[in-house]
Amino acid sequence: MSKSNNTFNLNPSLDRVDGRAKVTGSATYSAEYDFENLAYAVLITSTIAKGSITNIDAKRAENARGVLAVISHLNSPGVPGYGPAKQPAERAPMGTAFRVFHDNLIYFNGQPIAMVVANTFEQAVHAASLVKVTYAAEAHQTDFEQNLAKAIIPTGVQRNKNSPFQDYQRGEPAVIDNAEVKIAATYTIPTQHHQPIEPHAIVAIWEGADKLTVYDKNQGVKSAQGNLAQAFQIPRENVRVNAQFIGGAFGSGIRVWPHTIAAALAAKKLSRPVKLVLSREMMFTSVGYRPYTIQNVSIGATAAGKLSAIIHEGTGQTSAYEEHLERTILASRSLYACPNVATKYRLLSLDVNTPTWMRGPGDATGMFALESAVDELAYALKMDPLQVRLLNYADTDPERNLPFSAKHLKECYELGAEKFGWKKRAKEPASMRKDGKLIGYGMASSLYGFHRHPSQARGMMLSDGNVVIQSATMDIGPGTATAMTQIAAEVLEIAPAKIRFELGDSSLPDAPGQNGSSTIPSVGSAVHVACQSLKKKLAELAESMPAGASKTHADILKYHHLPKIEVTEESKSGPERDQYSMYSFGCHFVEVQVSPATGEVRVSRVVTCADVGKITNYKTARSQSIGGIIGGIGMALMEASVMDHRYGRYVTNDFANYHIPVHTDVPQIEVIYIDKPDMRVNPIGAKGLGEIAIVGVAAAIANAVFHATGKRVRELPITVDKLV
Repeated sequence: MSKSNNTFNLNPSLDRVDGRAKVTGSATYSAEYDFENLAYAVLITSTIAKGSITNIDAKRAENARGVLAVISHLNSPGVPGYGPAKQPAERAPMGTAFRVFHDNLIYFNGQPIAMVVANTFEQAVHAASLVKVTYAAEAHQTDFEQNLAKAIIPTGVQRNKNSPFQDYQRGEPAVIDNAEVKIAATYTIPTQHHQPIEPHAIVAIWEGADKLTVYDKNQGVKSAQGNLAQAFQIPRENVRVNAQFIGGAFGSGIRVWPHTIAAALAAKKLSRPVKLVLSREMMFTSVGYRPYTIQNVSIGATAAGKLSAIIHEGTGQTSAYEEHLERTILASRSLYACPNVATKYRLLSLDVNTPTWMRGPGDATGMFALESAVDELAYALKMDPLQVRLLNYADTDPERNLPFSAKHLKECYELGAEKFGWKKRAKEPASMRKDGKLIGYGMASSLYGFHRHPSQARGMMLSDGNVVIQSATMDIGPGTATAMTQIAAEVLEIAPAKIRFELGDSSLPDAPGQNGSSTIPSVGSAVHVACQSLKKKLAELAESMPAGASKTHADILKYHHLPKIEVTEESKSGPERDQYSMYSFGCHFVEVQVSPATGEVRVSRVVTCADVGKITNYKTARSQSIGGIIGGIGMALMEASVMDHRYGRYVTNDFANYHIPVHTDVPQIEVIYIDKPDMRVNPIGAKGLGEIAIVGVAAAIANAVFHATGKRVRELPITVDKLV
């Protein structure tokens, strides 16, 4: 079979296939869908953190111009999946997702308690201001540090002996007491919120009593489809979730949140389409956050630098009604060759909304503590921090006693150090200066677990030679469609311009949500297999054609009078998951400049190197790495959600007060990839990149700040008050 008559020339840096749609404004995001008779919803939220609603006076709002309904627990038609509300109301047992408009109980400040629906957005906003709510307030607890002693082993972990969050021990960690050199420190990461430019939004439409269509900012249309079907007790196939374009999410769109249920509830009650867009303030209490976390890390070593023991204990924040667990302490079990390791993980329930996964969840948090502690140990040993890491390099996984599927972290260290100029680093802290600024060099390792989920892809070769690939995957920014187009073009050996990849629709073949750096390993493998199957089917058709006949893709279909050929294939893990330990690896080298007069910190240079298997598309991969570094700069130097504990309410609830990096905060960033396929993990040899890009960045920056100033900051963010 010959190739397509379109010249096959695959560029490893294919431009984003959806780039034109995004820059010209033709891409449609969830809040931009418009339908006839569309109504607008605005949420009203609680102003107390715990207690109950005693009265909702909605008369003025109901009589305001354009108002269609004011919905609360008093008149909600109810969500069938919630079951009937108890009278009197009882607090939900741990593990119950928040049930919007279910009863009069308050679990956190900012909780949605009512919703105004009107003909226009402005009418809904005005009417919402007219609703008066009175409460019976109860004493609340929102201060993490003051309540730390109340943290417990998560109840879900207590019931599951195989949970990775069970207390872990190998060897005799108590030998740390006799270590020749040891350090012990406490590291704190405050609550941090996802800050995508696009706020969360939904348009909900009911087509009859049991058929629901939503346009929702969601990272997993298939899981959202199942959750909505369960909530409204309708067949799964009667729910369609669309999220073709997403303006950033960082984990905030992983689940179906209460506002999505609320909009669908309103649309059902009014029998007309309803749009609901969260305000920036509501983004702080509606779609999760990186949980407040305190970690205690102790490390012992010989005088020569060999690790003898690691003890890592972490406590994370969760709500009073759900347990959110993160991988905070897991990296300490597998990153370094240490014979004696103990980890513990605890949760503290407070009167706040439930956290969720935020880029590099758990690992970014845990590696800040671990890699800061390793740096502290290096200074105690009077050794180069990079040398300490090389001395304790794990060639096999010390936790699982398995070989790694592939590991090129040493090459990352070597390449990164060379490109960065690590050898120019002076040993003594506060000894390097340039242009009146203190200069510091810091580095940290990075790792993130490999995740591959069962995924399907449909491939269609059309009679004109074009190809359509479909899968219900997502794109929150990394360039999913571009990568999948490139994978298909490589297998089919046709020009990428002839391929269209369709995603973001729950009616398409099954795929996981976009999280855990699993999209290319999972969906990319399915696309690869589907295109191989499509290619085989074409070859079989070509064999029955006359020897001299033209056998381009279009000619094959034309000869057989076929408008198209179609295949659907699934790809999933096999026994290799039990034979190898699978991770993405990397490291970051950072230079900071610190003003000795003001304590202002600027990241002036970064070199990052990653071992993530095969790089599918260098251009979009590089963007992912740069984005991770920028997120790490925010995590290290700026981001903290500050709460007024008198009210349990965030005061940093807008872009003026919640600081994130802007262009002037972003330095020169050099990105390096090992780019060696790991064929043990999947048929395309690719591992995840999105999460590992941020894991370890905050530690590298904190380590560089110490090298510049001699002051060790263990509580993020590193602000001037902690340095002056």
